[in-house]
Formats: sequence, C-alpha cells, structure tokens
Amino acid sequence: MRLIYNPVFLKHDTGMHPENKKRLSSLGELPITEIENGEKYLELVHTPEYIKRIKDLAAAKGGHADVDTIVSEGSYEAAIYAVGATIMASKSGDFALTRPPGHHAHQDHSSGFCLFNNIAIAAQYHTNQGKRVLIIDFDGHLGCGTEKIFYNSNEIMYWSIHQFPAFPGGGDAHEIGEGAGKGYTINVPLPAGSGDEIFMDGFESFLPVAKEFNPDIVGISAGFDAHQYDLLLDLRLTINTFYKVGKLISENFKNVFATLEGGYNIEYFPRCLYNFLDGINNHEMSYKERPTDSLIQTYYEYEGRKAMVMQHLKKYWKSI
Repeated sequence: MRLIYNPVFLKHDTGMHPENKKRLSSLGELPITEIENGEKYLELVHTPEYIKRIKDLAAAKGGHADVDTIVSEGSYEAAIYAVGATIMASKSGDFALTRPPGHHAHQDHSSGFCLFNNIAIAAQYHTNQGKRVLIIDFDGHLGCGTEKIFYNSNEIMYWSIHQFPAFPGGGDAHEIGEGAGKGYTINVPLPAGSGDEIFMDGFESFLPVAKEFNPDIVGISAGFDAHQYDLLLDLRLTINTFYKVGKLISENFKNVFATLEGGYNIEYFPRCLYNFLDGINNHEMSYKERPTDSLIQTYYEYEGRKAMVMQHLKKYWKSI
C-alpha cells in the first residue's frame, strides 16, 4: 500500500481550524500522484442539491457548511479530487492521503469537518459492480454519515470502533442496522480512557464477524485521533496499535484500500500513519511508544458494552 497524494488537498484552507493543511504538510515532501477528478462520482451517494450547495459556497469565496465545517474558495476542488483519489486507491489497493475527510458527511448535509463522504462513494462504486464491501472505521469518532448511508444495506458492512459517548453522538451497541441491513452495522463503543489493550480486544473480538461477511473488497476509514495525545478525544492508543491493526487487516483480508479521516496532533500523526502502513505492508514497525493500559473500571465498562454488542449481533452471525 502506497500513499496517493496531491497538493490540491492543501487548497482546502481552514485557517487555524483543527482540520487544517498542516496535517498533510507535517509529513514533509511527498511524492505527487496525478489524480482523478471525482466530481462524476458524487451522486453515487450525495443529492444534487447538496453538491450544488457546496460548489456554490466555494464559488462565493467560502463560508461555513455547518457550525464545525469550513468551506474555502478551494474546498470544492480539493473535495472532488479527494473523492477521485479514494476511488483510485480502491482500485489499486493504496492509501488516499486526502482532505477534507469524509466519514461524517451525510447524503444531504455536511458534518464534523467533512464535505463529501469519500469512503462511502468508493464503497457504493464497488457495490454497483456487484461486490460486497466491508468498511472498517478505526477513527476515534463514529463515522455517522457512512453508518446512516448504509444502515439498510446487506451488501456493505460498516464496522466502527470509537469512543462513546463523543461527537457526533450515536454508535452504541444496539445500533446494528435496519431492514435488510440488520446485523450489518457493528458499533464497538469504547469508554473514555480506553488504552491499547481495550482497543485491540475490540478489534480482535469482532474480526471473525467481518471475515464471515466475506467481503470482496475492504475500505479503511483511517483516522488517528484515538491516539493518547490527540486533543479531540479521550482515548489512549499508542502508535504501536496502529501498526498492529494494519498487520491484522493485511493478514486477514485481500483487496484493501484506505482513505484518511481524523488525526489532529501533527507531531504524532506522521508516526501513526507510517506505523499503520508498516503494519499493512508487513514491514518492521518504524516507531515505538510505551504501551498504555486502562483502569480496571474502564475495562469492566468496556466488557459490559462488548457483551451487549455480541448479544445484539449473535443471531445474525455464526462466529459470535
């Protein structure tokens, strides 16, 4: 898995906002990839009215798409190329190093720094070709847009491991999908203060269900804001965990791609990212950090939540 990057993503100018261009410039000089304009894919997920709203807002020199999400003059261009880069990554098995991120974006409105839902568009693209798609979202926030878009689908499994409660709300154990999609949404709600061992247990415990789904392609919403020094959440992961997650994904699935979501500590973000790539590419881990553990009360809380998730899902999957 290699990085797909282009300076067009720096045109999304958010000033001193937590999601700003320093997230990518913190990585230094990167190889530049010629990327596809993804505008033609937007309506796979988004309404024409919403697409026009974001385009018009950018053309009017920008503003706020919602209370948290900034649109600048260059944001629409950056966002459609982020979609194109994610589609490219999904075909080549690479990592789309894009911004703005996408997993909070809904069909008809923005949310949580996100304009267009890159991972959802790529998933729908492949579903339209008859493929079963697994989305693994290890960003520390629930990808509320992705969850809602596919909540009634049995062709796309959405699996999120995130802090609960936290922005944007939702993502509790009982949220497992509706209609034909019941059982195809997996939420693993982690208590604040969860360390490496809780996160890895949450990943390993539900990995058999994701494998039982038997996807043709796996898309990763790769967010790194669960790191212990990220200011937007209260999880306590180290950079080691992102390596382990990458390794487990590569050992258990074929046809994997990724796109960037959160991760706002620009000192640690590069180490998180490169450790994940080392894991998924089966290389030695580049960076190490002293592992974290959790208070016993936090672990007991997590165990109760995990049991509830399994209780809700067990009638749909033999592996539970």
